[in-house]
Amino acid sequence: MEGVIVALVVIVGVLILVAIVAALLFGGLRTSLMFTVHTQEAIIVERFGKFKRVAQAGLNFKTPFIDNTTRPVSLRVQQLEVNIESKTKDNVFVNVPVAVQYKIRDEQVVDAYYKLSNPEAQIRSYVFDTVRSALSGLELDQAFESKDDIARSVESTLSERMREFGFYIINTLVQDISPDQRVRDSMNSINAAQRDRVAAQSLAEADKIKRVTQAEAEAESKRLQGEGVAAQRKAIALGIAEQYEMLRKVGIENSAEQLLLMTQYFDTMQDVARNSRSNVLYLPSNPGAVGSMGDEIRTAMLQSQAAAEASKDADADEVEDRRRVSADQLREQEEQRATRVRQQAEQRAREARQQTQDSQPPWAHPGSADQL
Repeated sequence: MEGVIVALVVIVGVLILVAIVAALLFGGLRTSLMFTVHTQEAIIVERFGKFKRVAQAGLNFKTPFIDNTTRPVSLRVQQLEVNIESKTKDNVFVNVPVAVQYKIRDEQVVDAYYKLSNPEAQIRSYVFDTVRSALSGLELDQAFESKDDIARSVESTLSERMREFGFYIINTLVQDISPDQRVRDSMNSINAAQRDRVAAQSLAEADKIKRVTQAEAEAESKRLQGEGVAAQRKAIALGIAEQYEMLRKVGIENSAEQLLLMTQYFDTMQDVARNSRSNVLYLPSNPGAVGSMGDEIRTAMLQSQAAAEASKDADADEVEDRRRVSADQLREQEEQRATRVRQQAEQRAREARQQTQDSQPPWAHPGSADQL
C-alpha cells in the first residue's frame, strides 16, 4: 500500500516538473529557451537590456535568464487617419482628413523601435504642419483644385523626415476638403446663381436672335410687298394713262375719266365676286341712286363700244398716215439728192472756167494793150 502511494507521488511530481520545464521553455518568459515569431512581424532580443539581435519569423532560441524579448514589431502596411482643421487664405475653416500609409522595412526595425517612442504622434505632427502650411496660402476654390498637390507635399515631407526613423511612407491621400455646412450652402447658392445667370443670358441671347431674325424677315417681307404694290400701281397707272391717251385720240375727252372709273368699278366687282367669301354685296338703297347707276353703266358700255370702234378707225388712219409719210419722205430725199448733184455740176463748171482764164497770155484779154 505504501508502495502505491509512493508511486503516485512520484508520478505527480514528474508531471509537475514537466509542466514547469515546458512553461520555462515555451511560456515566453525571461527564463524561456525558445520563442516563435509570426509572419510579417519582428521581435528584438535584448541581453541585460542591450540590443542583441532581431528575430525573424519562425522558431527562435535565446539564453534563459539572460536574454529578453520585446513586443512584436509589425512589418505590415499600416494606415494612419489624421483629421486636420485649418484655415484657408480667405479665412474659411475647413476639415481635411488625411490618410497616411506607411510600413517598417526589415532592415530598419531597430531604428523604428528605439528612435521613436510614439511614431503615430510624430507622423500626425508632420501631417498637421504640412497641411496647414499649404492651406494658409490657398483660397478655398484653389484648395479644392490643389488637393493632389497638397497630398504630394505631405508625402514628400513625411518621406524625408520619417526615413531616418525607419519608416517608409507608401502613399498620402487627402480624402476631402470639407468646409462648414453654412459655407457649403453659400457656395452652392453662389454656383446656382451663376448658373442661373448664364442660363438667363443664353435664353436672352436666343430670344434676341429669334426676334432679330423675325424682324429682318418681316422687314424683307414688307420691302418685297411694297415693291410689288409699287410695281402694281405703276402698271395700273401706265395702263390708265395709255387708255386715257387712246380715248383722247379718238375724241372722247370729256367722259374719259368716267369711263375709266366705271371700268375699274366693274373689275373690282368681278374680283370681289371671284375671291371673296361673302355672298352679300352692298348697293345703293334709294331708287334714284340705282337709276343713276344704271344710266352710268349704260353710258359706260356705249362709250366703251364707241372707243373700241374709234380705236379700230384710229389704227387704220394711223397706218395710212404712216404710208403717206413714208412716200413724202422718199420724194423729199430724191429732191435733196438732185439738188446736191446740180450744185456739184455748177461748182465744177466754175472751176473749169477759172482754170482756162489763168492759162491764156496777157494780150489775149481785152484791154491788155492799154495796160502795156
